[in-house]
Amino acid sequence: MVNTLDMQDLRYLNLFEKIMKVRTRFCLKYNEALVFCVPKPLVSKAIGEGGRNVKKMNYILGKRVRVVAVPQGTQDMEDFIRSIVNPVAFKDLEIKGDEVLLSAGASKAALIGRNKKRLQEMQKIVRGFFGKEFRII
Repeated sequence: MVNTLDMQDLRYLNLFEKIMKVRTRFCLKYNEALVFCVPKPLVSKAIGEGGRNVKKMNYILGKRVRVVAVPQGTQDMEDFIRSIVNPVAFKDLEIKGDEVLLSAGASKAALIGRNKKRLQEMQKIVRGFFGKEFRII
């Protein structure tokens, strides 16, 4: 993933490592929340017993914090996107060439967001992780 980190992102990553005891390089912003991507075997360790670590970070930062598994390629794309946009559901995800099409159904407005903010955030995430363009239909 080609992603430029600013100083604030580095601070978030350092705090994450100190609290969760898991090292990661991926800190994303989606829907006013911080999403940290860790290797799949370490997700439960990062979350902590009963969600203790996530709750502690929520309290310290005053923001929602989510922990998801790093995708291993395009085969994990649907699970990755589903875990980021959760609790908003979507119907289907199609990969056509260098484009990712998400069939939204009734939740289209929730996925796009006000002034297309969530759509732009998701486009940046998909472009960074998978090198593909993202559209909602």
